[in-house]
Amino acid sequence: MIPVEVVASIRDAAQIEQVVGEYVQLKPRGANRIGLCPFHNEKTPSFSVSPAKGIYKCFGCGKAGDAVKFVMEHEKLSYPEALRMLALRYNIEIPEIDTEAARAEKHLFDSLYIINEFAQKYYSNNLHESTEGQSIGLSYFKERGFRQEIIEKFQLGYSFDSFDAFTKAATSKSYNPELLKRAGLIKEKNNRTYDFLRGRVMFPICNLSGKVIAFAGRTLSQDKKVPKYVNSPETDIYNKSRILYGASLAKRSISENDNCYLVEGYTDVISLHQAGIENVVSSSGTSLTTDQIRLIKRFTKNITILYDGDAAGINAALRGIDMILESDMNVKVVLLPEGDDPDSFVQKVGNDGFTKFVEANAKDFVFFKTNLLIEQTQDDPIKKAKLIRSIVETLSKIPDPIKRSLYIRQCSTLMEVKEQIIINEINKIKQGNFKTFVQKNAPTAAPKVLDVPEQTLEEKPNKALLTIEDAIEGLERDIILLLFNSGDRMMTEVYENEEVEVILYVLDELEKSNIEFKNELYKSILDEYLKGIEKDKLYDVSHFQTSGNKEVRELCANLLMTKYGISEGWEKDHKIIVPEIDEKFEADIVNLINRLKLKYLRLMMDECDAKLKTTTDETEMMGCIRVKQELINKQKELSRLLRTDIH
Repeated sequence: MIPVEVVASIRDAAQIEQVVGEYVQLKPRGANRIGLCPFHNEKTPSFSVSPAKGIYKCFGCGKAGDAVKFVMEHEKLSYPEALRMLALRYNIEIPEIDTEAARAEKHLFDSLYIINEFAQKYYSNNLHESTEGQSIGLSYFKERGFRQEIIEKFQLGYSFDSFDAFTKAATSKSYNPELLKRAGLIKEKNNRTYDFLRGRVMFPICNLSGKVIAFAGRTLSQDKKVPKYVNSPETDIYNKSRILYGASLAKRSISENDNCYLVEGYTDVISLHQAGIENVVSSSGTSLTTDQIRLIKRFTKNITILYDGDAAGINAALRGIDMILESDMNVKVVLLPEGDDPDSFVQKVGNDGFTKFVEANAKDFVFFKTNLLIEQTQDDPIKKAKLIRSIVETLSKIPDPIKRSLYIRQCSTLMEVKEQIIINEINKIKQGNFKTFVQKNAPTAAPKVLDVPEQTLEEKPNKALLTIEDAIEGLERDIILLLFNSGDRMMTEVYENEEVEVILYVLDELEKSNIEFKNELYKSILDEYLKGIEKDKLYDVSHFQTSGNKEVRELCANLLMTKYGISEGWEKDHKIIVPEIDEKFEADIVNLINRLKLKYLRLMMDECDAKLKTTTDETEMMGCIRVKQELINKQKELSRLLRTDIH
C-alpha cells in the first residue's frame, strides 16, 4: 500500500511532457506538445500532450490519461507498479509502509498467503500419498470422472478425518497457531486447538492472481446432519462476496470468448474445464454480489447463466439477475435438462454437445422471465398485474436507453400491454430512486436569482441548427465539465443564508425539474457523484481520472484536452463567448441548468403539439392546451432569467 500523500507527490513530480518525452519525440504546438502516437502506427502526428493540464490524448486511436496511465499503458504495468516506476524516476522514496500498523498489515497478509499455500500442499499430498486419501478422496474424484491432470490443475486435496492432524503438521513446521486460527484453518475449544475442516475432499479457493486464500470442504459422509459443504470463514484476505471460484483460471478464456458461463458448484467448474470449456466461474453457492459482477465485467459484458432444469433451478434463475442488468451487462439463461447440472450434463454430452445445447437453448433473461411469468399467470388479472410490475422493475434496471426501449417494445407485445404504460411505470421507479438519493442532501432554502450576463441567440443564415436532442447532450456534457472543474466548490450566492456544494445544487435542480440525463455515460458520472455523497465524500476530477471505468477516464482526458470549455455551438453558431471557469462559475452553472430546463420544456411542448394534431377527444385536447400554456409560462420565466430570446 502506497500512502496517499506519497501518491500525490509522485503525481505532482511526474510532469507529463517529461514522462511522455522519454518515449515520444514531442514538438511544441501552442501551449501543447505533439508527436507520433506510441500506441498505434501513424505518419501524421495526432498525439497531443498538455503540460498545463497534465494529460495526454491521441486523436487517432483515442488513448488518453495522465502520466501514471501513460506508463501503465506503455509498459503494461499495474497501477502500483507504474507509481513505483515513476517514484524511482523522480527519486521519491516510497515508505511502503513506514508505519508500524502498515508494516504489520503487510506482514499479516504475506503470512496468511504462505500458510494457505502450505495447507494446499498438505491437503494435496494427503490425497495422493496417503492410504486414506487415495482410498477415500482420490477414489471420489475418480468416480466423478475427474482425470489426474484436472485434479492437479485445481490443486484438489483431502483432509484427514482426524481431530488435529493438520494442526500438528502445521505447528511442527513452526507455523504460528494464532495465524493458523486467523487463516480459518484451525479452531480452539476448551483451550485445545483442532482442525476446522476434517474428513473432507478439499477445493482450494484462489484470488484473481491465483493465490490460495481459502478452502471449501465437501463431506463424503452419508449422515444428513453433516453439512455437505463447509467453507473457510472470512479472513483478512478472503471475502466471499468478492471472489468467484475458478476466476484465476478462467479470466483469459472469458476475455477471448467475450462471454462468461456462471454456474453454482465447484464440480461444475471443474467438469467444464475438463471438457475444454474454460470461460466458467462459480458463485460457490452464495447469492451473486455486485463485487462479483464487477469482477466478471473486467473481462466481458456477456454472462450466460447455467441452471438445473428443475423447479429450484428455475426459481434461482429469477433471483439476483437484476443486479447484472443494472451493471449494463447482457444476460442469457440456459436451463439444462431436468435431472442434470452442468457437471453431469457436460460429462454426458462432451464439449460439442454442450456447446450446441447452449447455443440452441440460451434465452435472453428478460424474455425468459417474461415468458415464464406469463405461463404462471394463467389469465388471472391480479397475477398479471404482479407480472407487469415485476417485469417493469427488471426493465428499470437496464441503463442503456436503446436496449431498454427494445426490451419495452418486445415485452409490451408479449404481455399485451401498451408501451407507454410500461414506460410511465419505469419513469416512476427511476424518478423515485433519483429523488431518494438527492433528498438526503438537498439544500433547504429556495435559490436566489443570479445576475447572469446578458446573451442573445442569433441564428446564422445557411447553417443547419442543432436538434434539441443534440443541444441537450451538449449541455449535459458542459455540466459534467463544470462539475469536473468545480463540483466540490461552495456556492454562496444561489441560496439565502446557506452555502451549498456545486454538485448538490446541480442534483437538487435536476431532481426538482424531473430531469434525468439522456447520455448514459454522463448519467453514470452523476450516479458516481451520488454514491460519493452517500459516503459523505465530494469527489473531485481526480477521482474520475483514476477510479472511474475506462470510458469515464477517457472522457476526463477528452473534456480537459478540448480547446473549449462550453459547447462549441454556443460560440460558433450563436456567437456566445463564455469565459473560463473563474469567479463567475456560479453564474455559469445556473446558466447551464436553466438552459437545460429550457430545452426540456421545448421537448414537452413538442409532445403537446404532436398530441394536439392527432387527438380528436375534446377533453384530452383541452388538457393538452392547459399543459402547453403552463409550459409556455415556465419558458417565459426561464427566458427572462437567461435574458435570451425564445427559439
